[in-house]
Amino acid sequence: MEVILLERIEKLGGMGDIVGVKDGYARNFLLPRKKALRATPENMQRFEREREALEQLNSDRRDAASSAAIRLEGESIILIRQASDTLQLYGSVSARDIAEAMAERGAEVRRQQVRLDRPIKALGVHDVRIALHPEVTVTVKVNVARSPEEAEIQARGGTILDEAEDEADEAAEGEATDADAPADDAPDTADAGEATEPSEAAGESTESAESAGNADSPSEEDTAGAQAE
Repeated sequence: MEVILLERIEKLGGMGDIVGVKDGYARNFLLPRKKALRATPENMQRFEREREALEQLNSDRRDAASSAAIRLEGESIILIRQASDTLQLYGSVSARDIAEAMAERGAEVRRQQVRLDRPIKALGVHDVRIALHPEVTVTVKVNVARSPEEAEIQARGGTILDEAEDEADEAAEGEATDADAPADDAPDTADAGEATEPSEAAGESTESAESAGNADSPSEEDTAGAQAE
């Protein structure tokens, strides 16, 4: 089907262009949303009569979108989702999810304006284009994480896998340090040996003293002889 575009359509053309599209696309999207007219002689004359008003309307919408783009450019939104240890989501993040999250922050964004080629299926920070107007597009960052803490790590430029690896390295270093440290309770053999030697020396001194005492004392025979005399 041939249609006359009433505004710029990405990958199709600009206002006033006559393009060929699939019948379903024209009937289900372009015609009911008043983005195009059937390319009939009557509609071509109608478009020429209304061109100036359509161009003014498009200009006003473009200016409003440009103002909104200044506020949204570089904006970051956080979406908390469940995921596996390999960072794959249990499910996905769709254009509708992103539009709803932005609406909660006061941005008037419809699902159709979110240019998402495919659903997001992994954790991380993803750049997503938002078409505020056919001629005005901004890029926002969608931070998909399992918790606010992980979202903060990703916002700083890190990844969940890097954080897990750092924690594992720190744990390994701690275990290595504990293994190299000397045991406080281990007995000191050298000190024990030195402590034993004075006791043995004391025993020898006692034996010497006893021997000396025996040598100086008179025997019973000598004492008896002295009394007889």
